Amino acid sequence: MIEIYAFATPNSIKVPVALEELGLKYVLHAVNVRKGEQKTAKFLALNPNGKVPVLVDTSASSEPLVLTESAAILIYLAEKTGKLLPASGTARSRVFEQLFFHASGLGPAFGQAGFFQRQASEPQPLAIERFTTEADRTLHVLDNVLAKHPFVAGEAFTIADIAHFGWIWRREFAGVSLESAPHVARWFNEVVDRPAVQRAVQRVNALVP
Repeated sequence: MIEIYAFATPNSIKVPVALEELGLKYVLHAVNVRKGEQKTAKFLALNPNGKVPVLVDTSASSEPLVLTESAAILIYLAEKTGKLLPASGTARSRVFEQLFFHASGLGPAFGQAGFFQRQASEPQPLAIERFTTEADRTLHVLDNVLAKHPFVAGEAFTIADIAHFGWIWRREFAGVSLESAPHVARWFNEVVDRPAVQRAVQRVNALVP
């Protein structure tokens, strides 16, 4: 059995999307980060870093596999099923290139832009400008990639698309618009129309009280 601990966050949504795309059954547990449930002793026993999502796979081996970090979970699920990740060669490298770009570039920029715009205890104009500019820059890096290919790592839908989907889905939090990124807008509309993605979004949104 696969159990997922998550909430309606940009990183959490990635895992149910992958599971729905892969046709794997799973149980979804709500961890309400707005109430600080990610800081409880019970959750910290699963992830000492105190962040969602967390995967627990009791079918992995004699010992349940507990896995954190959304990109690591995506890779695990893809390798478990042999889907959404090329087995070798340049195509596989392009997926990892986009996973790392998301983890080191677009994701942090969007997250920090949203934090300083909406959650900082007092206005921080320099930080807002810095991270809003960086979020816009990384968005246009992705737009240039999608001007050349239908999906972020090439011709096929992969876990790299799922990784990027999370923050583009929650782009309003970061104050980001797709008006000047037409290729990202085209890609996002195609991804959000996928039945598996719609099922995942519905399940994750249902976690919010």
